[in-house]
Amino acid sequence: MIKKTIILFFVQFFLIYPSFSMEKETTFNKELFNKAQSEGKIVVVSSWIKYCSSCASQMKVLNKAKNEGKLLDIKFENIEYFSFDVTNKDIANLLNVKFQTTLLIYKNNKEIYRSLGETTEDLIYEALKKVI
Repeated sequence: MIKKTIILFFVQFFLIYPSFSMEKETTFNKELFNKAQSEGKIVVVSSWIKYCSSCASQMKVLNKAKNEGKLLDIKFENIEYFSFDVTNKDIANLLNVKFQTTLLIYKNNKEIYRSLGETTEDLIYEALKKVI
């Protein structure tokens, strides 16, 4: 029984989790972040860590919002999306982020939304709609 459990764990770990890590890329850049804010854009930042399934889920929702650009006739325009590996302490400290799957939204150079572990499409879209 124990051997079967261990084998299942390794199958999950090596077959499922690497697919999550492939979707993640650090796109955060302090200069681009500041430029987007100075241009009056809404800035969305998400943090992730390798092998984190909730991070991948959150990023999937954000990519959908970014790529589709609308939900129920509401366009997600004038939004700049960034993500970063939370183990990058320079970025994490700059944004005061301590955990993966942290979602931040900035408007008018101020942080107006922060969540930890949110992966629900409806709730993330609701947060985006509130700032548009």
